[in-house]
Amino acid sequence: MPENSAGTMTPRRPAGTLYRGREGMWSWVLHRITGVAIFFFLLVHVLDSSMVAVAPGAYNAVIDTYKNPIMGLGETALVAAIVFHAFNGIRIILIDLWSKGAKYQRVMFYVVIGLWVVAMLGFAPRHLINVFSEMGH
Repeated sequence: MPENSAGTMTPRRPAGTLYRGREGMWSWVLHRITGVAIFFFLLVHVLDSSMVAVAPGAYNAVIDTYKNPIMGLGETALVAAIVFHAFNGIRIILIDLWSKGAKYQRVMFYVVIGLWVVAMLGFAPRHLINVFSEMGH
C-alpha cells in the first residue's frame, strides 16, 4: 500500500480497472452479452424467414439444418438468454424508477438469478427431452 503525505496507508485500486467484480458489474456484463446474443438471433431469424418468399427450397434446406441436437442446445441457450435479459430488465427498471431501487439492487440481482433458475428448470429438461427424443426420427 502506498503511503500518503500524512504517513497513513491508503488502499490501492486493482490495476487497469475500477470494477470490483460485484453483482452490479456482473449484471451489467450479462445484460450486454444476452442483449447482443438476442440481437444476432433476431437478425438471423429475419434473414432465414425472409427466404420463404424468395426461395422456398432454400428456406426448407436451411430449416432442415436446424433440426439437430446442437441447435436444440442453442435453443436452450437462447431461451436462457431471453429469460435472464427479461428479468434483469425488470430489475433495471426498478433500480431506475423505485426510490429504494439502488439500495436493494444486490438483493434484486439474486432474485433475478433465482427466478431465472426456476424458469430454466421448468423449461430445459422438457425441451431437451424433446430435442434428444427426435434424434432417431
